[in-house]
Amino acid sequence: MKRAVLSLLFLLAAGMVTPGSPAVAQDAPQVIQGPLRGYYTYGQLHSVTTEEAIRGAAVATTIPMGVYTVTSSRDDNVYQGVVVGRSPFFHGSRTTSIPTFIVPVKVKTSDGHAFDPSAADSSCLSSKVPLTVFQNSPLFDSAAFTMNGVGVGTTQYSDAFERAEFWQKVSVTGNRFHTMLAPITTLAEQTLTLSSGQGEDFSGVPCGNLAVINFSTLDSFVQNTIVPFVSGQGGGPTSFPIILLYNVVLADPYVSGTTDNCCILGYHNAFLNPVQTYGVMDFDTTEAFNQPGSTTADISVSSHEIDEWINDPLGNNATPAWGHIGQVSGCQNNFEVGDPLSGTLFPSVTLNSFTYHPQELAFFSWFYGAPSIGTGSSEFSNNDTFGSDAGPVCE
Repeated sequence: MKRAVLSLLFLLAAGMVTPGSPAVAQDAPQVIQGPLRGYYTYGQLHSVTTEEAIRGAAVATTIPMGVYTVTSSRDDNVYQGVVVGRSPFFHGSRTTSIPTFIVPVKVKTSDGHAFDPSAADSSCLSSKVPLTVFQNSPLFDSAAFTMNGVGVGTTQYSDAFERAEFWQKVSVTGNRFHTMLAPITTLAEQTLTLSSGQGEDFSGVPCGNLAVINFSTLDSFVQNTIVPFVSGQGGGPTSFPIILLYNVVLADPYVSGTTDNCCILGYHNAFLNPVQTYGVMDFDTTEAFNQPGSTTADISVSSHEIDEWINDPLGNNATPAWGHIGQVSGCQNNFEVGDPLSGTLFPSVTLNSFTYHPQELAFFSWFYGAPSIGTGSSEFSNNDTFGSDAGPVCE
């Protein structure tokens, strides 16, 4: 499925999100008919230019960003983009740390059900608390990573991937090039209470229930409630807010009583000036999206979104068109490292007494063309699924 491109959402009418609504009786959940297809979307920088965003990074009013320029061997055109932190093409030794705020969001559907990342789940997570499992994951704690036979360091998964995809550029610094999520701050849980027609929960998935909610309702809540909340807790444009959902996915738009237009598992976005970036991601234990050749589990969604944010924080890094692979049935022309391998897992990582499942990701060179500057002899993803670049320009 080709991803819909998001634009900046405007304020919704008052009353769409009603955190103070009274409790309602619980109705029986809708039953899902047939398998579900999970996919990802993204937001493109809106109402501010890339040049203004880069100037903001230079004077530290937004997250640090480095600029790259590359001539693609796939179409011989020159492309420019930005990544979080220092550009790996500068060959410099630098660790960039981005203050990161985890905001767990409890979703209460209008039929009286709650999806709470801060509550222990005895049905699908062996009585563990999803938020705690997420906090203890290799997204934030360090683990030793080998990618395509090369040890890229003991670090966070997103940093290990970036080091791997730019290995020929950053390995000359030894172990001195990193882009880290640090410090990590977990804020108080926030609650989104849905009105009728904004979403509901569904049974019929392999484990537990799944909430399907309206995309614009959630994103308005993020921009108008969560982002100001994070700013008031010491965050703001120089930080990266992670909005954590538990077994909650999005439909754009939601059609009451159905899973039409479903299911968006996560997305990243950028808005305002100075630019505020953020990521929304589901921690999934339902197994509702496990199809032959495609698996979604625990941190697979968040690893997808965090690495896409690092490689394309503004959502507008152009590439030669590619497609007909992964979640993209048509053509796409941006540097979204998760999309070509959506549903393909990297080898599991056991850390803090839990086995995690990050997603495999496509290298920079897969998008812009051979030769690969990543780890391995001629690999274009971080677990050897891609042995060549994206090929001829997609049509």
